[in-house]
Amino acid sequence: MTACKALGVSRATFYRHLRPKQKPVHERKKPARALSDEERRQVLDVLHEERFVDRAPAEVYMTLLDQGIYYCSIRTMYRILAAVNEVRERRKQAQHPVYAKPELLATRPNQLWSWDITLLRGPEKWQHYYLYVIIDVFSRYVVGWMIADRESAALAQQLIEETVRKHNIRRGQLTIHADRGAAMVAKPVAYLLASLGITKTHSRPHTSNDNPFSEAHFKTLKYRPDFPDRFGSLEDARTFCQDFFAWYNNEHYHSGISLLTPHMLHYGLAEEVVRRRSKVLAQAYQRHPERFVNKPPVHPPLPKAVWINPPQNQGHPKT
Repeated sequence: MTACKALGVSRATFYRHLRPKQKPVHERKKPARALSDEERRQVLDVLHEERFVDRAPAEVYMTLLDQGIYYCSIRTMYRILAAVNEVRERRKQAQHPVYAKPELLATRPNQLWSWDITLLRGPEKWQHYYLYVIIDVFSRYVVGWMIADRESAALAQQLIEETVRKHNIRRGQLTIHADRGAAMVAKPVAYLLASLGITKTHSRPHTSNDNPFSEAHFKTLKYRPDFPDRFGSLEDARTFCQDFFAWYNNEHYHSGISLLTPHMLHYGLAEEVVRRRSKVLAQAYQRHPERFVNKPPVHPPLPKAVWINPPQNQGHPKT
């Protein structure tokens, strides 16, 4: 502190002058063994060749060695690439397409079908049977089904063709929606639908919500109290499914379609059924109005439209 006062300078200035002066930074001399600029350009040109542009430097290096050519080490190749900001994954990467969200509307039966395949466990471990089901999205009516010991595009083609003929589907009338399983995207199925004048759509990969009606139907099937853990044979599974689909279409009061059966809605019987039910409710109200506190009982309205992925913020109901 005394020295600072004697010199008439601040303490910071005094100690700054005591520090040793930094030596000037000299540019690093290029090693004599380094590649010349021309040689570096030559290596970079080789790395940019079509045969090498998507290959790692190690592969390029070994390929050239097998051809009796040596330019530089693998590490030097990396240095040359780094100098031009090209140190990255050089292999071609898979380009996954962007799949559009399907937005499908049904306002009547036989306008939009959904189909899928589910597995039923057989008598032995790893043995399965394949249940193919086509469901009408508007009415939830199962319009066609088949059970087989394998998943096959040919079998799917046969089921679709028979079901279309059975329901007298005209050209341009129907859209069939499915996920992206092997049988669903198979060319024979696509050719069949095109020849029948049917529009096909597919779910996005790994998006079960894009095929909700088939998924919900399979849940109804497998949550039945009498659904077995395993089926003893193909005929056993077929017999069970015959009984199930008869119940599902004709007796199951479906919550998604105003507690009607799929048969009622699919074949135009719904309005008469609702009229009769409404009459019964009106009579119940007339007998005991005091039991209905807020208002007379009413039947749930008939569905007007059913969506797969309704457009956002448009006020479209799902059913």
